[in-house]
Amino acid sequence: MAGWWSGSLALLGDAGHMVTDGVALMIAALAARIALLPPSPRHSFGMVRAQLIAALVNVVFMLAVVGVLAVEAVNRLINPVEVKGEAVTVVAVAGLLLNLAVAWMLSRGGRDLNVRAALLHVVGDLLGSVAAIVSGLLVVFSGWMRADPALTFVIAALIGFSSLRLAREALHGLMEGVPLHLSLPEVARAMVSVQGVVSVHDLHIWSLSAERAALSAHVVLDRMGQWDAVLARLKALLCERFEIEHVTLQPEPVEHVLQPMVRDESGSANIDGTARSGRD
Repeated sequence: MAGWWSGSLALLGDAGHMVTDGVALMIAALAARIALLPPSPRHSFGMVRAQLIAALVNVVFMLAVVGVLAVEAVNRLINPVEVKGEAVTVVAVAGLLLNLAVAWMLSRGGRDLNVRAALLHVVGDLLGSVAAIVSGLLVVFSGWMRADPALTFVIAALIGFSSLRLAREALHGLMEGVPLHLSLPEVARAMVSVQGVVSVHDLHIWSLSAERAALSAHVVLDRMGQWDAVLARLKALLCERFEIEHVTLQPEPVEHVLQPMVRDESGSANIDGTARSGRD
């Protein structure tokens, strides 16, 4: 109501953000609960990817709000509307304090994409409060009515950029891409450095959730009899160095590898995840 009365787009955007914040928090909380469900015959990995889906839903929702604000900001830049600067400043300060409290609570709740998407809503609302305060002060002291839509447009652009980055991460995870913090060739090189490993091929790494990665690979051994020891070393390496705990490895004797592995002079991994030890 204060936004309509004062004529401030920044304040209206701030109020709209607060409504979407509540929806975002509910979606995030529901996804977090679903992600805790145990594996079942129909969902053998459990429901952990609910967090990625929730993050994507929240990002799409936020982009829609940003689009509406940006269009209205452009309209008001062209056709300025009178804004009651004092009222805007007072209400925006109250909103800023509330948003700071919510952002602080969310920042202590983890860094997975689900929480980050919910936090993005709150940060967007917080920035909207800052924009409303600045625009209110500018209107009070300078009378420049275009300050309100100008700052709203800038904040919408910043939030839109962050939203697109989160959307990229969520889609990457849903498409089973290699987690962005991991390098498949680097993991392959580390695996073939383990004693007893001749080469690694058919290496795949994907995200179970924003915080959990899985790996599968075929491991060629110089002696099959030492597989138990090699397996233990590989699992320890992947867990300690790359934080990959869900590992599925298939051992193969070196004489059963029909086609030679392609490698460079240093024995480094190829793009397809195939690697050979530099010891052979």
